[in-house]
Amino acid sequence: MQIQEPSPRQESGQALTPFEWIGGEPGVQALANRFYDLMDLEPQYRELRASHGTTLDEARQKLFWFLCGWLGGPQHYQERFGHPRLRMRHMPFKIGMLERDQWLACMDRAMLDTGVPADLRARLNHSFFQTADWMRNTPA
Repeated sequence: MQIQEPSPRQESGQALTPFEWIGGEPGVQALANRFYDLMDLEPQYRELRASHGTTLDEARQKLFWFLCGWLGGPQHYQERFGHPRLRMRHMPFKIGMLERDQWLACMDRAMLDTGVPADLRARLNHSFFQTADWMRNTPA
């Protein structure tokens, strides 16, 4: 069992939210941008990229908005679209283990490339796996 370091703390002693820890909106924007840049450029994410259509601009923006709120920051996504309803919104797309694993690998690489602290990256990878696995709608 790995013991994780506690979250960094503000001067008040209160733990930083993941949103604050990652660097606020600039950090989340960098993460979303790197995620979609990797998906667009790297052949190991081919199937994941194929499910996104010709342009990634809208998906890139929506991921940024969603992650801001999910990480404990401003609720940009919910203010625009209401509850995320991730599974329902992703039902039109084939999401099997391959797509799940490509999404997770792409996000992990984006976190590494944008300098997300190792402890936060480990925590987020765990949460991302739970969500991505729940999103599967195809057995393989």
